Amino acid sequence: MNLDENKKNAIAFYKMAYEGDPKAAVDQYIGKEYIQHNPDVADGTKGFIDYFERMQQEYPEKSIEFVRCIAEGDLVALHTHQTWPGNDQYVTMDFFRFDQNGKICEHWDAIQQIPKKSANPNTMY
Repeated sequence: MNLDENKKNAIAFYKMAYEGDPKAAVDQYIGKEYIQHNPDVADGTKGFIDYFERMQQEYPEKSIEFVRCIAEGDLVALHTHQTWPGNDQYVTMDFFRFDQNGKICEHWDAIQQIPKKSANPNTMY
């Protein structure tokens, strides 16, 4: 496994899909199978494409910043900051598993809205 290549590809894949071209992201970065663990997204590549196309139509002004990227074995973890309309902000953590050919084949994620007030002065990053 080439960890640096997997990190670069995970970021490129997610950025491409998030910014409105999930079909190209799938064509370029997904392997023979794609297992989805997010309960809001249907399994497989069609579910992924449908979800991100809908998000682009409904929220074209959304943005994403990749804060951290960590790789180990066949996994890559992305720590992101997403901003949606109305300055609605979220922290996400996405995990991608890569197959033996260096293609993404599985995805898990967790999302948390950034609150307006915090009990401490630290950011969520």
